[in-house]
Amino acid sequence: MRKCWVIPPKQNAAFVANMEDVLEIYKRPYNSAIPVICMDEQPTQLIKETRMKIAVAPGKAERVDYEYERNGTAVNFMFTEPLGSWRKVNVRQRRTSIDWAYEMKELLDEDYTDVEKVILVMDNLNTHKVASFYEAFEPKEARRLVERLEIHYTPKHGSWLNVAEIELSVFTKQCLDRRIPDLATLQQESKTWYRKRNVNQKAVDWQFTTEKARVKLKRLYPQIQML
Repeated sequence: MRKCWVIPPKQNAAFVANMEDVLEIYKRPYNSAIPVICMDEQPTQLIKETRMKIAVAPGKAERVDYEYERNGTAVNFMFTEPLGSWRKVNVRQRRTSIDWAYEMKELLDEDYTDVEKVILVMDNLNTHKVASFYEAFEPKEARRLVERLEIHYTPKHGSWLNVAEIELSVFTKQCLDRRIPDLATLQQESKTWYRKRNVNQKAVDWQFTTEKARVKLKRLYPQIQML
């Protein structure tokens, strides 16, 4: 299957500035005290069956009726530590600023309680802001959470630079390849998926560097001199 990258027109200083910032983060050696975490979100359509499934016979593929019932939507919040062989999917009904803030609080206070700081790589969605903490929590608590983060944004049209998007792609193929009827089922299925993947999947070996970007994407740089 072909992977499509969305890349901006020629000479885009804002794009290359954010791109190089993220690529330099990915070059840092692994430091368990200051982990690099990538996050992304994905909506999912919940679909209920309207008729009883036909029982699966040995050697036969499962058969389902073409009719179905839409049962609302959900949002998958993906967090992954590329060098730590870890990922997590939390499922919520919505993806408001407050939902994101509570997801971040869980990441900091439950998943990474003892680390000095979390380096967070994500896209520049309007809910992915420091202000979201102040919408969700009292000022003292909001400030406490913010001070434990070092935030780096991928550029607009540069979501392919986010390792969490890669994990969401795998999650879609392996966990969302069937009809999931409701929020509770999706929450359980996603938890089963990421726990198994954490056991079996190794760390991500990211190969695209700033040096390669300056060659392959040199048309995006307003000022660049090639040897």
